[in-house]
Amino acid sequence: MTLKLRRILLSVGDPRIAPRAAMQKAASIARAADAEIELFHALEELSPAARVRGARDTEAAGAGPSTARARASASSGPLLAARRRLERMARSSLLRGCRIRVCVALGSPPHEAIVRRALASRADLVVAGCRAHGRARRLFLRNTDWELIRYCPCPLLLAKSRGAYRAPRILVAVDPFHVHAKPARLDDRLLAAGRDLARLLHGSVDAFHAYRPLIASVQGPLGEPVVWESPAIEEVHGVQVRRAFDRLAEKAGISRSRRHLVMGDVPSELDAAVRRLRAHLVVMGAVSRSALGRLLIGSTAERVLDELACDVLIVKPRSFKTVPQIRRRR
Repeated sequence: MTLKLRRILLSVGDPRIAPRAAMQKAASIARAADAEIELFHALEELSPAARVRGARDTEAAGAGPSTARARASASSGPLLAARRRLERMARSSLLRGCRIRVCVALGSPPHEAIVRRALASRADLVVAGCRAHGRARRLFLRNTDWELIRYCPCPLLLAKSRGAYRAPRILVAVDPFHVHAKPARLDDRLLAAGRDLARLLHGSVDAFHAYRPLIASVQGPLGEPVVWESPAIEEVHGVQVRRAFDRLAEKAGISRSRRHLVMGDVPSELDAAVRRLRAHLVVMGAVSRSALGRLLIGSTAERVLDELACDVLIVKPRSFKTVPQIRRRR
């Protein structure tokens, strides 16, 4: 996989509040790749009363009564107000030096409107910010974020940390044994995406994998389950995992000093690796978990995403296509 970044879709959840982290990250990538950024806001469907108020606002702003009535059916007042806010946002110093366009469209739920816009604009990357909540102002993913993880057809960057990218350290989480029916070539795509992004931003790339110990369960004399561990078998298992991991990393040109293989729980070990290495970005894959094409990134990854302090880039398999219901709804 070679990242060809020409069009970046920056999702703006609330046009009254600039998503500073997402803007900084999108601008860093756009400047390096000479890509265009589109600020996009999905305006949810309005009630008839809200449409009438929007028509009155539009008329008061100078539009003729007939024009206002025509636009009221399309919620023109709120659409116009949102677009003006995005246009002001486009002039922010955070986006200086970038080519910017803005787009506002009616759509509910928001994630479906974002996916449809990404398809229509042929976006190469979608960038979304995460909001801080609580006393400690921790960053949590919202429902829209999770749905974008599942359905966004192109790479999705969740901006969680502040500041522009300056020689970022990128940590790619791979799974050489393809548990949970993970597509075999997805790891190659993840490593290629991490490598390409590191080259673009003058950063570095590391490979990470955490695996669980191999535990055998046998029956006791009364038929009860007995957990049995064999150091010899565990050692063989560790060697096999290391070989598979090294083959992936070697193919991607990752040096041994930048390969991180640990035994343990994926969420806790990945979080520990991010903190230890001071990684700026984690690259993860999305895997299919149902026959209906609903994509999740796996229960272990879901447990850690809210905890990670750094940004996360979600990459889908090459064969991924978003569900037909979203593609057809216009």
